[in-house]
Amino acid sequence: MMPSFALLCLSIAIIESMAGILGTGIILAVCSSSCIRSKTWSPYDMIMVSVSSSRFILQSWTTLDFSMNIFYEPIFETENWTAPAKIIFTFLNYSSLWFGAWLNVFYCIKVTRFTQPFFTWLKQRFARLVPWMLLTSCLCSITAAIPFAWDIYGGHNNFTAPSSLTNASAMRTTRKDTLSILILLSNAGIGVPLILSVASSVLLIWSLWIHTRRMQNNASGSRDPSLEAHINAIKSVCSFLILYIIYFTCVLVIVFSVFSPLSNGDSICVVLMAACPTGHTLVLIWSNPKFRELPARIWHRTNCHVRTASM
Repeated sequence: MMPSFALLCLSIAIIESMAGILGTGIILAVCSSSCIRSKTWSPYDMIMVSVSSSRFILQSWTTLDFSMNIFYEPIFETENWTAPAKIIFTFLNYSSLWFGAWLNVFYCIKVTRFTQPFFTWLKQRFARLVPWMLLTSCLCSITAAIPFAWDIYGGHNNFTAPSSLTNASAMRTTRKDTLSILILLSNAGIGVPLILSVASSVLLIWSLWIHTRRMQNNASGSRDPSLEAHINAIKSVCSFLILYIIYFTCVLVIVFSVFSPLSNGDSICVVLMAACPTGHTLVLIWSNPKFRELPARIWHRTNCHVRTASM
């Protein structure tokens, strides 16, 4: 029987994931239509399509996973379900982390005005590097998920291999230690997107703060729209960074099974992990007028249809 607190947390996580699916679907629809209209994809469109599509699939998967946990708990507890779920979970979450980091790097390169040679070189070549960066991110995510697939294959081999009880126990212990080392090595690279995201966000906040202070010193008594835009940008980047760090921490806690399944700590991590991508998506929609336009247009047409039907 599932604990009531775990049931409550999973229900909240399902609602958060469904809200994220809706918001991510809006971003994906806007970016995809923009890519279809133009013959060439801009770096921003490529990154946003990657971010939104990976999160759309991730949140759809987590909604299914959490629902299976609630309504089909006996199936969820079997190794035939949990092992593939771990592989898919690892790949989708790590892909989302990588793509989110590249989005922060893109904002940093586009907005900041540093004159160091490295920044100049990166700005000139960033558009050509984006496809390779996204492809490398997918390969790194696949590499991080491989040990869990190896665990399934090795587990099936252990069941079929004839050996004595003592040898089987020693083999399982050795295999578990080897697998733990392999998982640690393959997941060591996941710190790279965290470093990229934190470094680019800090540089971006620093650059925006310098420009904001200059505007405040030069501003007259009236409200300056540019100043307000910079302040809103700083708030957005800060919220991105906080959500990213929380999400990164929760993903590692879940992947490495720090808490036992359905414990209070595990349930809280599940809620936070479902809330962070949704919160990031909402901030993206709020900070970009192009993303706000589609739901506003849908809402307007819905109201028009309702008024027409009522008349």
